[in-house]
Amino acid sequence: MVSSTQQTDRRRAIRHKSAGKRSAAKRAKLGSTPRFPIHLEGYDLDAADAKRPATAASSDKK
Repeated sequence: MVSSTQQTDRRRAIRHKSAGKRSAAKRAKLGSTPRFPIHLEGYDLDAADAKRPATAASSDKK
């Protein structure tokens, strides 16, 4: 027979391991990126954080 302390420690470890699984799965399913466009009208494409357009050479690769 297992001691009460050992049983409690095991149950506590199981609870800690499974804690947050439901919310983590929900975040993974729904995603964390916003649904609105990040670069709005009038955004400066020459800004340091601007997304660079794909080059013609990389799109022609097969």
